[in-house]
Amino acid sequence: MSKSVLTITLNPCIDKSSTVKGLVPEKKLRCEAPKYEPGGGGINVSRALKRLGIASTTILTSGGRTGKLLEELLQKEELDILPLPVGNETRENFIVVDTLNNQQFRFGFPGQPISEEEQINILRTIESISTFPEITIISGSLPEQVKPDFIKDIIQICKHKNSKVIVDTSGKALEIAVNEGVFLVKPNIGELAALSGKSELTETTMDEAAKNLIQNGKAEIIVVSLGAKGAVLYSEKGKIQQAAPLVKVRSTVGAGDSMVAGMVSVLVNEGNAEEILRMGIACGTATTMAEGTGLFLKEDVDNLYQHLLQKHKGNDK
Repeated sequence: MSKSVLTITLNPCIDKSSTVKGLVPEKKLRCEAPKYEPGGGGINVSRALKRLGIASTTILTSGGRTGKLLEELLQKEELDILPLPVGNETRENFIVVDTLNNQQFRFGFPGQPISEEEQINILRTIESISTFPEITIISGSLPEQVKPDFIKDIIQICKHKNSKVIVDTSGKALEIAVNEGVFLVKPNIGELAALSGKSELTETTMDEAAKNLIQNGKAEIIVVSLGAKGAVLYSEKGKIQQAAPLVKVRSTVGAGDSMVAGMVSVLVNEGNAEEILRMGIACGTATTMAEGTGLFLKEDVDNLYQHLLQKHKGNDK
């Protein structure tokens, strides 16, 4: 029986994207009609899981006209959403592609503050879920003026409910989450260095850093994203490394969230570590093949997964 999934997005957004023929300063630029898509870490994880045939409950904050639009867009995708009202407007991001050279420019705006009362309501809502999902993903940044310790409060509730917690965030919030102890965390090599108190890591010291975090109970699984080079999965059983397939990269928006979704899609069906890493890389890579802020096509994921599987079998011979 597959496991149930909850995603939590505290700082969601609307991704507004367009194209322009030539990005030139001091000139009025004629953009194509904008495209609006839901955004934010946990939201993108839920959207990607839906494409993989896996249902999830999606908790998100929602405020103002952009919050209403966000809810409408998620309902169109038939996600099971639990929007938590906040007084301030949900943020927007703006992405523009210069069609002359296919360069992408990403403009991210900060999330508006959420009050202490609204934060308490978030914790109460999570606490009140009667049949609590077995896997919880907390993904994305925190809104302005929300203390990083807030993520610890959420993790404690989820762990008390016996849910396996997966965290994909950054900065102080990531440090606090790891110190609290989680099931899976997905840092890049720079973030892993910071978690280990180092300024930088080599391949050898990366192994040591991940091993120490696992031995100290900070995470059961650590997946270090290496971008185009793929990723490395560490657990008590050891290390697995997988190179990413070569594809034409159109956009990296949502690739990290798609990677998390791919890994979770295997976890819910109790797959092994090699399958977790392979599906994560397949989903993350497939999203880089999509235009603008779009996520992967399932067909691309299936093809890439089979490519990685055949490559692995070839290496075993």
